[in-house]
Amino acid sequence: MAELDQEIATFEGMSKELEAHHMGKWVVIHDRKLIDVYDSLEGAAEDAVRKFGRGPYLIREIGAPPVVLPASVLYRPDYGASKVRI
Repeated sequence: MAELDQEIATFEGMSKELEAHHMGKWVVIHDRKLIDVYDSLEGAAEDAVRKFGRGPYLIREIGAPPVVLPASVLYRPDYGASKVRI
């Protein structure tokens, strides 16, 4: 299971308890652990970047419906992987 998938599974496993006590707030999940609860996305992001750099970590709003992205947003071509020389 990919690291981010593990972080999502951790969040989903604790979501009922978080919703009971922290609805509408933001969390950072890293290494399958709840790092902290924040009042804003900005506060969560600043703390996550300061503690973990580029990640991976999960920042999620408690009680928010899941975000579904269109496939065109999920596709990211990797132009630098080609070994072809001109």
